[in-house]
Amino acid sequence: MKRLVGLWVRYLAAGLLLSSCGGGSTPAGPSSPGGSGGNANITITVTSTGVTPKQLTVPQGTRVLFTDNDTRTREMTSDPHPEHTDCLEINNIGFISPGQTKETGNLNTVRTCGYHDHGNPEDARFKGQIIIR
Repeated sequence: MKRLVGLWVRYLAAGLLLSSCGGGSTPAGPSSPGGSGGNANITITVTSTGVTPKQLTVPQGTRVLFTDNDTRTREMTSDPHPEHTDCLEINNIGFISPGQTKETGNLNTVRTCGYHDHGNPEDARFKGQIIIR
């Protein structure tokens, strides 16, 4: 009987440990307003056919994820080309390799931020806008 109780206690402890690991939780997304660690998963996907969505509206303080689902490395930067000075927070993305996800800085200023692939600055498929409200 003592052995069964000890075995039961071990199984219970293992179950509690596994449930506290958060295996079923959603990974943290970009920050919500004020950078307080939001739960929205705001992502721009880059593929061989371009960026999706082309236009995205987010609240102040948000950080946006860029995911490269293309077969080649891209360099996502703020407009205008070649200065990249409109929204410096987007320049955090820079070079992004296939399969990689990177995050902008906090987009705190209300404005429209254009971005593009620095390697293809005139290709409309790789241009987009993030509207900060």
